[in-house]
Amino acid sequence: MKTSFIVGYFLALGNPAMIGTALQVALVVGSILFAINHGTSVIQGKMTQGRWASGLLTYCVPYAVSIHGQYVAQRQRSQ
Repeated sequence: MKTSFIVGYFLALGNPAMIGTALQVALVVGSILFAINHGTSVIQGKMTQGRWASGLLTYCVPYAVSIHGQYVAQRQRSQ
């Protein structure tokens, strides 16, 4: 993987043209994953600070994956 690809990807994380779609994906997929991974703890009132941090990352991963997909597709279209 070239350095320019990695730099371009990190720049794409804040690309306004990609953010909307990525946020929608993060909200839907992140919520499903949050419910699977932390739902019982929320219901039982056993969420710790560490679990909340993990829950936040649950939303970050689908955001990053969505941006990656959009970025790769954009690069392929421009070639």
